[in-house]
This record gives sequence, C-alpha cells and structure tokens, in this order.
Amino acid sequence: MSSRRRTTIAVIFGGRSVEHDVSIVTGHQIMSAFPAEAYDIVPVYITRDGRWFTGDALRDLDNFQDDDIQRHEGVRACLLSPDTRHHGLIVDPLAGRFSKSEIRRIDVAFPALHGSHGEDGSIQGLFDLADIPYVGYATLGSALANDKIMTKAVLRQAGIPVLDDFWCTRDTWLDRSDDVISDLLARFELPLFVKPATLGSSIGIGRADSEALLRASIDIAANFDRRILIEPAVTKGIEINCSVIGFGDHYEASTLEQPVSWDEFLSYEDKYLRGSEGMKSAERLVPAPISAELTGRIQQTSVAAFKAVDGRGIARIDYLVRPDQNELFLNEINSMPGSLAFYLWREDGYTSTDLVQKLVQLARDAHAEKRRNTYDYKTNLVDIASQQGIKGGKGAK
Repeated sequence: MSSRRRTTIAVIFGGRSVEHDVSIVTGHQIMSAFPAEAYDIVPVYITRDGRWFTGDALRDLDNFQDDDIQRHEGVRACLLSPDTRHHGLIVDPLAGRFSKSEIRRIDVAFPALHGSHGEDGSIQGLFDLADIPYVGYATLGSALANDKIMTKAVLRQAGIPVLDDFWCTRDTWLDRSDDVISDLLARFELPLFVKPATLGSSIGIGRADSEALLRASIDIAANFDRRILIEPAVTKGIEINCSVIGFGDHYEASTLEQPVSWDEFLSYEDKYLRGSEGMKSAERLVPAPISAELTGRIQQTSVAAFKAVDGRGIARIDYLVRPDQNELFLNEINSMPGSLAFYLWREDGYTSTDLVQKLVQLARDAHAEKRRNTYDYKTNLVDIASQQGIKGGKGAK
C-alpha cells in the first residue's frame, strides 16, 4: 500500500451572501466527489454573518437544518491566515489559557462560495495573500465575471456578441426614477429584464412586460445591488449553456445543454429545487438540439469569452439563442456554476471525481505559474530616503 501523503483540500462554502443555501449544497457535492483514499477533505463553513468554522460534522448536510452549527460535536472556529508561514487555517484562533490554537495546513483551497464575497474576487484575494493554490478564476477574473456590466464591456471589446443594455445606480433610480423609465422606454420595447449587477441564481431578476412591472422590478433589484442592469428580452429564443475548463493555452468546451423552464426564464426554483440531481436540476436537453454548425460556434465563442476575462479552472457560460436566425448572445459567465456543470462534462466522459481532480491540478498549475513572478525585489531606496529625508515628512530638509 502506498505511503504517499493524501492531498489536503479545504472546501469552503456558505458565506455572507443571499446565495448561502445554494453554496452549502454545492460544497457538499464537491466534498462527496473526492476519493477518500487520495484526499483529506477539510470542510470550512462560513456563516451568514461571516464566522468561520471547521470540523467533520460539517460534512453532514443534515446538520445544516438550523443555523446553530456550533452545537455539533467537533465544530471549531477557524480562520484562513493571510500569513504565508501558516499556509492554511488557524483553528481555535482565540484559544485561551488552557487551550491553544492549531495550524491546519492546506494544499489546495476549493471555494464553493456563490455570489457576494465568494465569486467576486474577495476570497481569491485572501488565497493570493496566503500563497495557497485555489480552484477557479483568479482575483481579477472572478471580479469581472461576477459583474454583469463590466463583463459585457470586456466582451464587447473582444468582439463577442452581447445584448444591448442600460444600467443605472440605485441613487439615480431613487432620485430620478421617472427619467430612468422615460429613457428606457425610448430606447427599448417591452418586455425587459432587470438584474442586479453582481448576483446569480436568478435572485432579484425580474421580467417586466409593463411600465408598472418595470418599476417594481427595478425597486426589487435595487435592494440587492448598488447598480441595476436592464436588457431587452430575446423573443422566440432559447437558452443554451456551455461549460469551459482549462488554464494557460489549453481549454476544453463541453457538450451543450438547453434548459427547459416552466416560466419565461429560469427562476431560482427551476435551477435548484426541481428534480433530484441537486444544482442546476431543471429539466434539460443534453446535447442541445441545435445544428452542428451552431454548436461549434457556441463552443468557440465560449472559449474566447473565457480567455477574454482571464478565466481559469471552470465556468458555465449561458447564451440566448435564436436558432432559426443563427443568432446568439452571450448572457452570463458563471465562474463557479452550481454543481460545476458535472452533468455537462459527464457527456464528455468526465465523472465528477475526474472533474474535481482536474480542477485541483489546474489550481496547482496556475499557482506554479504565478510563482514564476518576482515578488522579492530589494533596492537601496529606503537607505536613500533615510539619508535625504522624505519630502513633506517629519524631519525632511
């Protein structure tokens, strides 16, 4: 039997986000995909108010039926240290006189955090400070892909088709709502879709078929974000999704799917509460029933979009498509989608275990590439400043 040390993976889920519950399910799907003989899985749960915990009890989904996670045996407070010497978690960071803190080293972090503070570059920046390899987009790519307004600006620059749009801030809406409505109705025909700029899972998204619904939808979206995005609806179109995986110069695009929704767009319930497979469990057609030419075009566009936002690891990219007109618009880039599109990659021969192991390897590859950068660069600038004084500073001459 091999004595090779198991790789320690910290799966981080929960979080201070309206998508907290989705993240719990995603985290448990990821943990269950790793083979126990090769990996030591460390669950890290972040509560709704931002407290961090670890412990084997967090691997039991039933323990999340209430918010009092600390009552379960073995659950201990922790934090991810930004100090590179620790390279992992500090467990019981506020230990008292009769106990002590512990360091739990981590080989790779696997964030399963949806939405705010998880997909937006926040946690990725912490991993970078700690010098820990991590799965998924880097800090900049995460921040870009999480922001629908900025994503569209970058994609337009890259020549990738996106819908026309209008956006405003919450303050503009509250101060000049009549002007906003007038501008929108002069520019677009109803129906319109209203979205918070930085949320997923269909939370805060509304379809407006009338001026009254448009006002109500913007009011709702303004509760979730400082900026609100409004786009025209694609009539007589379908949704097509594609996943991309890779890093550097090597990328793969998955089989395509067509989600089938009971409503005009995929609601939160469509995505997460119907069916038995968990995340992204709405009924779907896989592979999508579109032409080979359109399939190839979407796959090529997906790889181009992935690269345009400096993607790495995995993403699910969603399109609005009119097959009869051979027309497509990239709707959204999900940098860490629900279930990481396990169901799509299964069509291409990847098991869930294959996929998480590949993502861990890509994380290590990206970390090795980053370490090729020079960070320790010493000059004599401090000595010179000390001798000459700093202009405007105390003691300057």
